Amino acid sequence: METFSKLTSMLLNALETREPTVDLLDSFVDHWKSVTNYYIETSDDSQHVRHTDIPWHLRQMLDILVYEEKQQGVEETGVCLEYLLQHKLLETLCTLGKAQYPPGMSQQVLVFFSKLLSQMQKPLLHLVSVYRPVQKLIRLCALPGSQTEKEEAQFLLILCSRVKQDPHMLRYILEITDQSGARTLDSGQSQLCTQVSSDKTENCHPSSQCEPTSLGPVLSDCHLLSALLQLTKSQRDLVSAKAYDSLLLLAALRSASSGEILSDQTHLGELLSGRLVELYSLLPLQSQNPGQVQGWPHTPWRSHLKSEPQASDHMTNFFSWFNFLDHLTREAPQVLSVKVSQCVSHMWLVDVVQPQLLHTCEQVVLVSTSVLCAVVRLVQSSTLLDQLVHFLLRTQSLTRLLLQHCDHISDQISMASLSLVEELLQKPHRDIMDILVLHFLQSRSYLSPPAIGIDDRHNETSEDGEDLEDDPFFTDTLFSGAQLPSPPPPPPSGQGSAADVVNSFLCLVPVQVRSAQLLQEGGYESYVHDAHTLMTQCQALSLSWDWPLTLPALASCSGQREDFFEGPLLKVLFDRLARILEQPYELNLQLTAVLSRISSFNHPLLNEYLLNPYIHLSHCSRSLFSVLIRVMGELMQRVQQVSNLTDRLLHTRRNLLGLSHNTGLEHLTMLRGVIVIEEFCKELAAITFVKLPLDQK
Repeated sequence: METFSKLTSMLLNALETREPTVDLLDSFVDHWKSVTNYYIETSDDSQHVRHTDIPWHLRQMLDILVYEEKQQGVEETGVCLEYLLQHKLLETLCTLGKAQYPPGMSQQVLVFFSKLLSQMQKPLLHLVSVYRPVQKLIRLCALPGSQTEKEEAQFLLILCSRVKQDPHMLRYILEITDQSGARTLDSGQSQLCTQVSSDKTENCHPSSQCEPTSLGPVLSDCHLLSALLQLTKSQRDLVSAKAYDSLLLLAALRSASSGEILSDQTHLGELLSGRLVELYSLLPLQSQNPGQVQGWPHTPWRSHLKSEPQASDHMTNFFSWFNFLDHLTREAPQVLSVKVSQCVSHMWLVDVVQPQLLHTCEQVVLVSTSVLCAVVRLVQSSTLLDQLVHFLLRTQSLTRLLLQHCDHISDQISMASLSLVEELLQKPHRDIMDILVLHFLQSRSYLSPPAIGIDDRHNETSEDGEDLEDDPFFTDTLFSGAQLPSPPPPPPSGQGSAADVVNSFLCLVPVQVRSAQLLQEGGYESYVHDAHTLMTQCQALSLSWDWPLTLPALASCSGQREDFFEGPLLKVLFDRLARILEQPYELNLQLTAVLSRISSFNHPLLNEYLLNPYIHLSHCSRSLFSVLIRVMGELMQRVQQVSNLTDRLLHTRRNLLGLSHNTGLEHLTMLRGVIVIEEFCKELAAITFVKLPLDQK
């Protein structure tokens, strides 16, 4: 009796275990037949799918699949899922969605695929019965006039999320196969096919469930990438946001081959760069305000997702997309980041911006330079910065053009170009300082040969070859009895003390033309805090550049000594500085800002050449200090023709500070230049003070 009871209990348990499975499969099949019977029994092709039972039946099928998986576990394949795969239900649904019968069917198909991929825990994308209809459904996304953008964006986002979980599926979603990759995936799929059919008497053949191998790499048509790019242009913020997120998910895949696949076997770089070019082409260069462009604020891509706005927002869209590319190249693997950045360089910088910089219209040159200035300031991606530096500084013809524009006949173009140089100097890229400045100072040929001797300083020649005795700055009768304060005599070593060096810059400006004390403004001490901040910024940039701590050795005097050339940047800066009394106030401020920033970098060559007034210059060489001496000589000649000089300087300074709005037009440019020189010398003194070792202060 006890044995009979145990047998009965076992049979009941078996029935309880088996019966729900049979019911689930029958129910699943019934729901599917209800969907297919609609097409057999209904002849009205105008009725929208929402007015039918199809959406409800599809939801029930999905619920059954999810419930079945929870009951049996992810490792096992349920009979309902097996039925869906073997009878190619997804293929059929994809065909119905493409036919849009009944109307709105594509929306229901997209929802079904999205929920299937997101709610099922078992990996499915590697199965041919899944990824082939998924590929077909991708081709139906982002078509012109689509009414299902919301569902398309959600489907593609879920698809990219699943690829992130299993990056090896990227090749299948992008429809890329190669011989080795396909062979590996074929093996895995054959095992899964066996698993799916383990309960069947007839096993599936690998040829029917597995992708055939190809002979080599095949370039993808990028249906997924093209669809995502198109959806980023959607007027619906939620749709475009999901498209952006999907692109980032793909670009940030960290598997060993994902970056190479996206960079070498897709057109992702070209697609992203093409969108940047498209947005740039919409900018109204002829009417754009250059100052507004140059100071364009940081525009996070999430804050402005609409890509086809009114004309007034074209600039916002451009910088928003650039910010997205900057973010993507920072998140992407190195190989993909480099590829996208190179595409940006070739398709936008070289093909579009470079011809504009050569344009005959000054407005086009000005606005394109201003855009570059803003882009350099906003870029954070190291690979994008590499390409910008290569474009601006390693393209010889363009580098020469950029520096020529710093001394352009148009003051606005000169200011924009100087601003671009200043922005470059604030980027963490060693090549910038090396190419623009340090390369030309390395030989130290700006120093006179040691044979000349330190005691022969009075025989040194200036940059135009005249003796100092012939320079009008040093004549005894120039100032009608008013003597200039002379810099302290240099010590025999050629390197002054802290006080000597600081005072050398402070004493450059004669007392007769100083005006700061008239308004009780501070001396150079007021610049010390700003100088310390500026030097800290420069030091943070150069910390990883392994700059030497000592000066390089001088070349032997026995060989042929090369003539010194300060480099095209310092040349144009010194030339501009020599004309500071003739230039607009705003241009002079930009000029001195660039010189101050270069001087703030703590490199032995810069400290010697720019901030040491006691070095002995070689023939036809000039330094920052010698140029300032020349400017002072010219200044003291000019001010003799200005009556009431002190009052005019006071009124001009008050006007610049906004304390007065009444100032005469006569000599205004020169008077403003005098004030800039005075403040610039105090700033150089402060920089020198901050850079000196503590034991010299």
